[in-house]
Amino acid sequence: MGLSSFFKNLFGSTKESVTELANNAEETFEQAKEAAAPYIEKAEAFAEETIEKVKEVSDPIIDRASEYAEKAKETVSEYADKASEAIHDMVDTVKEKTASLASETPETISETVVDVSEKSAAEAEEIADEAAEKA
Repeated sequence: MGLSSFFKNLFGSTKESVTELANNAEETFEQAKEAAAPYIEKAEAFAEETIEKVKEVSDPIIDRASEYAEKAKETVSEYADKASEAIHDMVDTVKEKTASLASETPETISETVVDVSEKSAAEAEEIADEAAEKA
């Protein structure tokens, strides 16, 4: 029986100690919460003031940025139209030049073929004349 009473006393006192610690922790938490409340309120007030100041300072900047963005949009639109026209003109010019070069190419090829065949005929006659002279 001594052993069972030992365990009852041991675990019974542990249970009471844990309950007492939990109660103390809860009280400490409440005290910390109460102590921190003014600091939390000050931090919230500081954050609100800072946000208001940032809004006041940023409003003119945002307005100016909006104006610049509108001007940039107008300028880009103006130059985009001009660039589009220039590119269109360039494409048309390239098409025209390509078409004219394509039509000139067969003439050049046929002239080259005629020139080469005439040279070959002339060379063949020369060789024949040389052969006849040697014979």
